[in-house]
Amino acid sequence: MGFLRGLILWWALLGGGLLSVLVLVNVWTVLGGLIGLPFTGDFDLTQMLVAAAVFMFLPYCQLYRHNVTADIFTMGLSGRGRRRLDMLASVVAFAVAALLMWRMWLGLLDQRAYQLASTILQLPIWWAYVPIVISLALLVLAAAITLIEDIRGRT
Repeated sequence: MGFLRGLILWWALLGGGLLSVLVLVNVWTVLGGLIGLPFTGDFDLTQMLVAAAVFMFLPYCQLYRHNVTADIFTMGLSGRGRRRLDMLASVVAFAVAALLMWRMWLGLLDQRAYQLASTILQLPIWWAYVPIVISLALLVLAAAITLIEDIRGRT
């Protein structure tokens, strides 16, 4: 599982790299617009890169349990009750991730078949789906890891 943990970490860092590129694109858009050198297609890139990057962070958040929780509802529970709730959350995360991965894979196939493209740069929309599907596959694995940890009583 150490390899998977490392892979998930690097995938999230790559998502952060995408966001860094996106920041540079948007800085260029603003500054370039002031001096007459606009960045054509910044909107297309922003849509695709933000979507991909957000999904790239999900496996890391699941694996290290950095998802948003409402502790106010679980403060009164015993340790055993919290562990059961964590296990239930891991089962739900696994099921939802698997469902999303399946549906997003079908979406990728549809986007590819219909050859839809972005408005300005005419980039194929399905390109953005590739890192999203990979992210969801990693999310399924991360949820499986957290579920195994919950079953074994480790968090």
